[in-house]
Amino acid sequence: MIVAVVGPSGAGKDTLICGALAARPDLRLVRRVITRPTEAGGEDFEGVVPEEFARRQLRGDFALTWEAHGLFYGISKDQLTAPGDVIFNGSRAALPAAALRFPDLRVILVTAPDIVLAARLAARGRETPSDIRERLSRAAFEMPEGIDFQTV
Repeated sequence: MIVAVVGPSGAGKDTLICGALAARPDLRLVRRVITRPTEAGGEDFEGVVPEEFARRQLRGDFALTWEAHGLFYGISKDQLTAPGDVIFNGSRAALPAAALRFPDLRVILVTAPDIVLAARLAARGRETPSDIRERLSRAAFEMPEGIDFQTV
């Protein structure tokens, strides 16, 4: 089973993923590849420059890729080869492609009020006030048609 945890920035996806990993020691976290410097903090991810991401994508290294907030994200195929259940921090916009690639995909939608999202985004210190307003404007994004999900 593959579990995608999705929702707006600041909703608490990483916190819920950490809780799931603690409750289910057999569950494996899929570490994302992101075109963001590793020093940016937050989740455990592999930071690469856009050119390296593009090279990997051309080689077919990724099971799933998407673009969000001016960054590229990828799930490496090699992280999905071992048996067992996996979980990753995903993107609502990438769900149609994910559902096609992963027939056993389960989706968890994490939500929070705008005031909570704004406070969490400001606390991380990665976004400008303008960036935060833009992210909040996308927080109400509708889930794609045909995607079954649970909301928390």
